[in-house]
Parts: sequence; structure tokens; C-alpha cells
Amino acid sequence: MAVHAHPDDESSKGAATMARYVSEGVEVLVVTCTGGERGDVLNPTFALPEGHDMSSLEGTAALRRVEMAAAAAVLGVRQHWLGFVDSGLPEGDPLPPLPEGCFALVPLEEAARPLVELVREFRPHVMTTYDPSGGYPHPDHIKSHEVAFEAFHAAADPERYPGTGEAWAVRKLYYDHGFSMDSIRTVHEAMEGAGLESPFGEWVESRTAREIPERPVTTRVPVAAWFPQRDAALIAHASQIDPNGFFFAVPRDLEADVWPWEEYELAESRVPLPQPEPGTYEDDLFAGVREGAEVSA
Repeated sequence: MAVHAHPDDESSKGAATMARYVSEGVEVLVVTCTGGERGDVLNPTFALPEGHDMSSLEGTAALRRVEMAAAAAVLGVRQHWLGFVDSGLPEGDPLPPLPEGCFALVPLEEAARPLVELVREFRPHVMTTYDPSGGYPHPDHIKSHEVAFEAFHAAADPERYPGTGEAWAVRKLYYDHGFSMDSIRTVHEAMEGAGLESPFGEWVESRTAREIPERPVTTRVPVAAWFPQRDAALIAHASQIDPNGFFFAVPRDLEADVWPWEEYELAESRVPLPQPEPGTYEDDLFAGVREGAEVSA
């Protein structure tokens, strides 16, 4: 189960991992917390499809649902809307208040309850979501972390959230690291080394200047063979993703050569795991889970 804030987040964070596991017979469920109603059109070549209107939150949400369905089909995953309203990204100094009724303002237990119920129904062995910072400071990303963290713990406790089904203990919780500075620097240097213009120059400098702390990476899942599905899922979000933009500026053969992984941070595990050797990484989100299933069988 991958818990995300908006439609398109699943395609930019961990999409190749999900496609890989689907190809191995794993059932994957993407949970989208909001409808993406307040997302701006970020693709300068986007043409509004006939029959759609983005002048209202409802109209935008309807289009984002169509795009999400297309992306889910490409990845082969199931997808579930948690049903909350996009908070938007506040801008300005001072920041404006968040819109009334938006996801970020929903009390935690109210926001987590439908996810607890879904965990108990779907019974995932692994959950992924964002770290406590949200990956970047969007209020919906931070709230998604809080809700997923709450559901991971509460779903296992039969005393909590009565009326939402039988308790289920998810085995492992991961935070995805879609844009770690290590990956950005590595690809940036490889691009420059190949005599190509890197799209990451300003990003490397600006993030380094702000001294954004790097969280630990415990897991690198090899997924280069599933980059095509990831890219197609991104393009399915046509209002958000420019097919000639940032996400596609790196030649895929170069990326596969220098950074063929998607990275994660193991936040919690309910299964025993060996202590990794320094400088080594877990390469499977189901490490320890598969072995436990075999023992149970």
C-alpha cells in the first residue's frame, strides 16, 4: 500500500517500484488522500480535453480522476481515493491561512479513520509514504505522513478505531526518497561528465545552500527495467507533467547506468531483520516478510 497526497505523486515517487512488484505478482494499492483539486496546470502544452472544465474545484478533480485512472492502468495497480480536499500550496510572506475544510485541517483521527479501515480491509504487508517533512513542505504531504503513520500503528490495535474491521499489523513501514541529494548529485555529475546539460545545477546549489538535512536511506530497489512504466504513468497526468520537461531531461540509458534504483528509508519493521553491513542496502521492500510468509506456510 502506497499512501500519497495527490494524483501524480504516485507516478513521481516509487512508480517503478510498484510496477516491478506488480510484475512479480504482488497486489499493489495506491491510496490518494486528496483529489488534487487545487493543483495548477503545470504542463505548458496541455490542452483541456473536450467535456472537461477546470474553472472549479469539482471540474479539476474530475479531470484529475481521469488522469489517475490512466496512470494506475499503466502501472497495473489498484487505486483508492481517501476523499479529502486538496489544501493547495500556500505562498506569500506571511503565508495565507489554509482553505476551510481542506485535508491539512482535518483532525488526525477523522483523517486517519478511513485509512485504518482500508488497511484492515486490504491487509498490506508493506506500507510506503512520505517522511515527517512530507518530502517537501506541502501541507498535504505532511498530513499524508501523519495519517499513514497513525494508520500503521492504529490498524494493529483492536482497541482503536472500533467499527473499522478486524485488526491488521502491517509488517513494514517505509518512507520514499524520490529526490535524494545523493541521487541528484550523481545524475548531475554523470550528465556533466557526458558533456550534457544537467537539469539539476540550480537545484543542487539551492538545496545545498539551504542545508536541507538528508534522511538515512536503508533500501535501494533495482527498478531500471520499469522506467518505461514510470515514465508512461507520469505522462498520463497530462495537466501536471510536461513531456518535454524536468522529469524527462535525463537520458534513460544514463540514468539506468548510474542510478537504477528507487530509494527508501525503513521507518519501522515488525519482522526481524539482519543488521546491514556498513555501506550496504536492503534491496527488497519485502525482505523479512517473504521469509516469514514461507515459515508460516
